[in-house]
Amino acid sequence: MRFNIITLFPDALKDMLSFGVIGRALDAKQIELRCFNPRDWSDNKHRRVDDRPFGGGAGMLMMYDPLYRTLMAIKEQDADTQVIYLSPQGQPLEQADCNEMAATTGSITLLCGRYEGVDQRFIDRHVDRELSIGDYVISGGELAAAVMIDAVSRQLPGVLGDESSARSDSFMSGTLGYPQYTRSEILGQSGVPAVLLSGDHQKIADWRAAQALAKTKQQRPDLMAGTSEGENDRSCTHKVMKD
Repeated sequence: MRFNIITLFPDALKDMLSFGVIGRALDAKQIELRCFNPRDWSDNKHRRVDDRPFGGGAGMLMMYDPLYRTLMAIKEQDADTQVIYLSPQGQPLEQADCNEMAATTGSITLLCGRYEGVDQRFIDRHVDRELSIGDYVISGGELAAAVMIDAVSRQLPGVLGDESSARSDSFMSGTLGYPQYTRSEILGQSGVPAVLLSGDHQKIADWRAAQALAKTKQQRPDLMAGTSEGENDRSCTHKVMKD
């Protein structure tokens, strides 16, 4: 998987992704990260990439021309790359989007906006999708790009040491993750549900499914909206939780 990043701060983005699982995947060349700074394609001596918006208003906009030249340089090698603009106006990024991107056979180009945004003509003519990581505003798209690259990359074969880890992540089955416990010399096994110590794998699986469902209903009921979960499933879940 190759990620092309259009960013004014390539070093910052590379630093953010140089640790942990994604850092190891980069070192192992399981994913490739190529950063392109629009300043390198600016045609003025000050390498300027922003200007005032027509009609007035606060702030500056990223200009069409440097972005266009940058993208053309990318497309010289990746003609069919999918271009995604990371923007607060975009559709919310969801796990299904990450899974879909991880399954693509081509590269992904991420545009990291800065200032007050990007000339709309570039978005209209060259952007395939606009995505947002949440209903809030951050100073630039680099943090959002790092989030997306992490979320997509962990779904690629071989990136995680245990691929079942990705399959059991929150949102993969439409629910949040279930509670988990591990060894503690201070607490011993106190507070650990007995079913997890039983060795009965089916009961453990049932308990985890019930807990994930209950946690989702409590903390993210919006994820349950519109589901076709039947009353029988609810009754079974309630019984497992009581047991």
